[in-house]
Amino acid sequence: MATGAGASQGLEAIVLAAGSGSRFGGGKLLATWEDGLLIDAVLAAAFAAPVDRVIVVTGADAERVARAVRDFAERIGRSSDLKLVHAADHAEGMGASLRTAAAAVSPQAEGVFVFLGDMPRIPHAVLGPLAQAVRDGAVAAAPMFAGKRGHPALIGRALIPGLLTLRGDAGARGVLGALGPRLALIEAPDDGVLFDVDAPDDLRGDLTQAEGRIP
Repeated sequence: MATGAGASQGLEAIVLAAGSGSRFGGGKLLATWEDGLLIDAVLAAAFAAPVDRVIVVTGADAERVARAVRDFAERIGRSSDLKLVHAADHAEGMGASLRTAAAAVSPQAEGVFVFLGDMPRIPHAVLGPLAQAVRDGAVAAAPMFAGKRGHPALIGRALIPGLLTLRGDAGARGVLGALGPRLALIEAPDDGVLFDVDAPDDLRGDLTQAEGRIP
């Protein structure tokens, strides 16, 4: 059952969940967050977006992460809208995960949200406006808070092939950075678009800087 009572949204979502979380000490995505797991909060945002499908990329600790992802999708009744893919070369960095995910995106998709698996406080209220910006003609859209660009980015159809060429750990920063005014910037209601979990202390929920991690 896709968002919108079965109506096609024309968009998909990617959740990058392949990292080892080495600075966290391992097992980051399966750490406790509020009343569930860290990855649960990210998946909740991805499934709340106006999308037909959520593609989750696994890498390190793939079996346990995949099990947690499937369990969450089943709990909310969205198992049929989930696709799991594995980035065998995930150790290369975010570029490998994005390449794997982009290859799984439907050719008919009008755009794809890119969520990071360690950003559990994405405000759901910003997702609809991001989608609308792309539907209104922007080639991509991203949220802003306090003058800083955050996550998730929404990559329009014309830019999806570029994700297939990414290398290293830079993600899609280069793709977005070259757009100038063609990138729609949407004001977010809170700093959740900037907050990520990097170390165990971050599980308290305080804002940490996410500079250099725009996908």
